[in-house]
This record gives sequence, C-alpha cells and structure tokens, in this order.
Amino acid sequence: QEQLVESGGGLVQAGESLRLSCVASRSAFSLDVMGWYRQALGKERELVAEFRSPGTTNYAGSVKGRFTLSRDNTKNTMFLQMNSLKTEDTAVYYCKAYGIEGITVRDYWGQGTQVSVSS
Repeated sequence: QEQLVESGGGLVQAGESLRLSCVASRSAFSLDVMGWYRQALGKERELVAEFRSPGTTNYAGSVKGRFTLSRDNTKNTMFLQMNSLKTEDTAVYYCKAYGIEGITVRDYWGQGTQVSVSS
C-alpha cells in the first residue's frame, strides 16, 4: 500500500507557477512531520518545506517567499504552491512523512514528481 502519492509536476517557464499535491494514507498524514524534499540531478536531496507538529512550518531559504506549504485535513492532502519558479528549482520533488509511534519509526517517501523549469 502506497503511503504517499505525489502529483502536479511538469515543465514550466521561469516565472510561472505549479502546485504539487501529496495524497497521504491516514496513518502517514497523522505523523508529526510532513514535508517536501527535492533532488536535482547530481545533487543531494534537500528539504524544501515541512510541517512539524504541533504547528511549525519551515522553508528552505532558497524558496522562502515563493513557495507556500498547506494541507487539507479533510482530504489527507498536502500541497506545495510554487510561484516565481526559477531554473534552479528544477528537480524531482518528494513528499515525506515521518514520526515515531511508540518504539516504531515511521519514515515514508513518495515516488517523486519531476519539476522542470526552463529559461
């Protein structure tokens, strides 16, 4: 059973917008940390934005002011609104959910969605 399913990637021009969606299973959506990571070709995976329970939202400096993280609790869905996209935002974007339940670590990743920004 897939815990996280991303969608919304695509090819856009610099300055345009995209909205990524991550539909989570109920158990994944309830974990303490949910967020987006990205990995560009030849680079390490990096944090883009995340929710941390009980109410903290963190953004990477490179996306602050351009990207907005949100969630719809009725649909177990997390969104990443990406505005003013730059060529350096090109990467595979992954949804992640993480938490500890008792002695069990839950660490889920989606399959990734490609975002390509052309100049």
